[in-house]
Amino acid sequence: MTDYNSAKQCAGLLSAMAETTRILIIEELRASKKNVTELAKLLNTEIVNISHHLGVLRQAGLVKDEKFGRFVEYSLNPEYFGDDGSLEFGWCRVELK
Repeated sequence: MTDYNSAKQCAGLLSAMAETTRILIIEELRASKKNVTELAKLLNTEIVNISHHLGVLRQAGLVKDEKFGRFVEYSLNPEYFGDDGSLEFGWCRVELK
């Protein structure tokens, strides 16, 4: 049986992903690292909105950021996303196609 803290952590991760734009961001980051401007162009969304959603994903630990000069590149956290496209939250495993 899953303990309360593990269930709460999993719920927090799923909650952070439970928004259409965030799912689309994750989909784009599965292909390669990208900065906010690239994501905004690909998703046809305002930069400020992409920044907000990346902040939620970063706070949850689902994405990592790395600064290169004045740009920040975002990538998926390998702690949760496997090379095979799977999403792994411990017992909660999801296959992404």
